[in-house]
Amino acid sequence: MSDRKLVGQVALVTGSGRGLGRAYALHLAKLGAHVVVNDVNLNAYEEYDEELTADSVPEEIDAMGVKGVGIEADVTDREAVDAMIRQIDAEFGRLDILVNNAGGALFGCKAFKEMLDLNFHGTVHCCEAAAEVMKRQNSGRIVNVGSQAGILASQGQSYATAKAAVIHYTRCLAGELGPFGINVNCIAPGPIDTEATLLTVPKAQLDSLVAKMPLRRMGTPNDLIGALVFLASEASDFMTGQTLLIDGGEDHRL
Repeated sequence: MSDRKLVGQVALVTGSGRGLGRAYALHLAKLGAHVVVNDVNLNAYEEYDEELTADSVPEEIDAMGVKGVGIEADVTDREAVDAMIRQIDAEFGRLDILVNNAGGALFGCKAFKEMLDLNFHGTVHCCEAAAEVMKRQNSGRIVNVGSQAGILASQGQSYATAKAAVIHYTRCLAGELGPFGINVNCIAPGPIDTEATLLTVPKAQLDSLVAKMPLRRMGTPNDLIGALVFLASEASDFMTGQTLLIDGGEDHRL
């Protein structure tokens, strides 16, 4: 498969104003896709002093020779999500790839409603809205972002529960959308070395996790790119309803 395997396709990456979402968006653009950058705040990179190569993430994408579009929308607001998908449909006439990256462990271990709204309901809203465009095309790829915590219950009750819901929803939705030519899969990252992780997870907890991992290190955004590209491209044509655990082997505790 060529290095430009996604030429002409249109991708939406939620929560891509910074961090992992930005890394996903830039790599999909590198492979030739036009990318819609969504975030509740498109200047979110400023909160973590993340350095961009242009004035915004969409402009970084434009510089790669494909089209970058920025849409500020809160994925927990279904009306805002519907409006975002309508805008994408009006501008491009299609949507080939949806990466549901928006989420995070932001509210404390007992904040079930807030955590479910952000991590689970936001994913559901985007999947349901995007599926209408993908059904019309009879094609599409949805990549949900779960977490190792959703499998091992390793990071707070509410976050782990929300990510477990994302993983099970992926299996359910794959069965529903498969007849329409839409693949639905999930990646479940383990500890990833980002500013957000360092701010939300105590260092002692991260050190303990790393000590039990066969690879003896935290992951980086680049460690997730291969799985994302696999699930977003024709390489995974005969795969749906699956979750790829990318955690440095932490599920095989020593």
